[in-house]
Amino acid sequence: MTKWAILSGIEGNLAAYEAVMADVKRLRDVEALYILGDLVGPNQDSEKLVTRVRNPKRGELEPLVCKGWWEEQCFILHGVAGTGEPTELMAKYGGDTVKLLWDSVSRPTVQWLRNLDFGFFELDCLLIHGSTVAIDEALTPETPPIQMLDRLGRMQANNLFCGRSGLAFRYQLEAGSITTGVTTLDSSPTPETVEISPRQVIGVGNVGRNPGEAIYTVYNPETNFVEFKTVRYGVGKGFQVSTKVISAG
Repeated sequence: MTKWAILSGIEGNLAAYEAVMADVKRLRDVEALYILGDLVGPNQDSEKLVTRVRNPKRGELEPLVCKGWWEEQCFILHGVAGTGEPTELMAKYGGDTVKLLWDSVSRPTVQWLRNLDFGFFELDCLLIHGSTVAIDEALTPETPPIQMLDRLGRMQANNLFCGRSGLAFRYQLEAGSITTGVTTLDSSPTPETVEISPRQVIGVGNVGRNPGEAIYTVYNPETNFVEFKTVRYGVGKGFQVSTKVISAG
């Protein structure tokens, strides 16, 4: 059975990436490796991480990488984005983080990051960092169903994988129907019913944000089988892996 390994939020954490890659090697039949944004971050190892990702070791898959929120902040800092000032970054993290991000990601690396895709569409699956609306939109288990349905429907995807929230979750929308109608001043509403097929949104977890603990997702597109894997690493932790399995719904 073919599988995909799906990562997000490495944020320059090279040790976390190495731990996950070691775990991926232990899996069988992994045919694709996706990194859904936030490859870099305010971390001094960001340059080393980018070099590592761009040069897979023998026997490793070449990662498919898309843009994330931290990449967007790099574009703003280097003046290659539409927004002129890092106001959101400054408001959320302060000046020290702004300087650290500037020092951690070189301009040549920023130019490489600019060429990354916004996301990937494979089979009936959309893999992106945020949502089909914005790269900074965080979908979570608390997101209203109608909003989830809208984000899926914009690209006609049955499965949406995202990493912006940093959470690992599976949000299922069951089959059903939606009736809509438009009322104007001179006419009555004309109801229209739209049938909805089962769909789902999957938060893939976060690899690098929490030191010593990396969470990523394994997905089987043939069976719709989802598996959340937690890799614990670092001095005093050894190398441990725990798994949360979610079968097809």
